[in-house]
Amino acid sequence: MTIKVLLADDQALVRAGFTSLLARAEGIEVVGEAGTGDEAVRTARALRPDVVLMDIRMPVMDGLAATRTIVADPDLPDCRVIVLTTFETDEYVFAALRAGASGFLTKETEPDDLRQAVRSVAAGDALLSPSVTRRVIEQFAHRPEPAAAGRDGAARLAVLTAREREVTRLIATGLSNDEIAAQLFISPLTAKTHVTRAIAKLDVRDRAQLVILAYETGLVRPGG
Repeated sequence: MTIKVLLADDQALVRAGFTSLLARAEGIEVVGEAGTGDEAVRTARALRPDVVLMDIRMPVMDGLAATRTIVADPDLPDCRVIVLTTFETDEYVFAALRAGASGFLTKETEPDDLRQAVRSVAAGDALLSPSVTRRVIEQFAHRPEPAAAGRDGAARLAVLTAREREVTRLIATGLSNDEIAAQLFISPLTAKTHVTRAIAKLDVRDRAQLVILAYETGLVRPGG
């Protein structure tokens, strides 16, 4: 099936560049563009894309608000958002995760990486590299104790098996499925199955949201 992509960026040249790169990929089609956050929301509702490439700094409504609106829309349950950012200078990584973004790309992303990112997110995976996970950890390290920790956190996590809980903990430390498999002496497919089940049981959208929940419930603590 063709993956439908919506590009949201206030710079026409950036949109043209991403459109050109994605046009060369088999099975990916850019179905629309938006120059503001509110336009991105309207266009997403009209075209129902599988993936939205969302810039953060846009007029009228910024990318964070647009991401939050799209993710919360019950009519767009399968729409995933990839935030366009620059890790070195962008202070919005944590906020974008909380808004519901499934991952991040820089505007200097290599063409093959861009295409693979779109395919991965459309398939339900998250673009959450160890470097991004570390930034999430750093954010939590400067926050007070998680509000949901303690008994509330334990109750939320009670639906998980011991193995699913361990896999969730390892995800939150920044490990990939292959690295988790190696550490637990299981196959990568089994590791992925545990991840999928944990996501379903905890009712979160993807791996990125699983990391947030691991810290909010106290399953993992910064520096622990």
